[in-house]
Amino acid sequence: MLLELTNITKQYESVDASGGAEGATVLRKVNLQVEAGESLSIVGPSGSGKSTLLHIIGTLDTPTSGTVVLDGQDLTQLDDEATAAVRNQQIGFIFQAHHLLPQCSVLENVLVPALVTGTADARTDRAKKLLDRVGLSHRLTHRPAQLSGGEQQRVAVVRALINEPKLLLADEPTGALDKASAENLTQLLLELNNEEGVTLIAVTHALSLARQMGRALLLDDGRLVDATTNP
Repeated sequence: MLLELTNITKQYESVDASGGAEGATVLRKVNLQVEAGESLSIVGPSGSGKSTLLHIIGTLDTPTSGTVVLDGQDLTQLDDEATAAVRNQQIGFIFQAHHLLPQCSVLENVLVPALVTGTADARTDRAKKLLDRVGLSHRLTHRPAQLSGGEQQRVAVVRALINEPKLLLADEPTGALDKASAENLTQLLLELNNEEGVTLIAVTHALSLARQMGRALLLDDGRLVDATTNP
């Protein structure tokens, strides 16, 4: 088992009109098990907590209670330094907005996560091979502004894979793309899931993406339910 979530609850506290505290529960004792190499989609309406759940899995947020175990390690028990190391070395992120650095070339953007670990030189060949794999070998020296939306997102995919993560998390990865680019990116993610052996979890509104994943779950009222047969 690569990933196991146990009783994940997330509450946000706010102050009501009278000055008292009130809480909103976004996730309610969520349990999830994901095998290595699996592809999984999480669907649900806006505001249902899909991104919150993904951020908790990826250590960008912390649960109010519950545990997140990745490859046998409880991420909720790690200090900030250890958490940052796991996030950089074992987890890759793809967001709806590509978050590429505008002043850097395509190759430089891809190598940013490797700079943190001091392995950029050793990862350069891998970066070039992956960029060739996604059809961007002719764009190595281009800046993000010189790329199409689909090309920018493909660069973001390669950046997420550069450190050979065990887990790839995608938050609405096709949300900002036109239909053709979205379909191409979906196919690319599934192929890389197979070729790289990386576990893929995607939060999406796009049913076309969700239906192509190995398993689909629906986040409903803070709980996950199986939606594989009808995402």
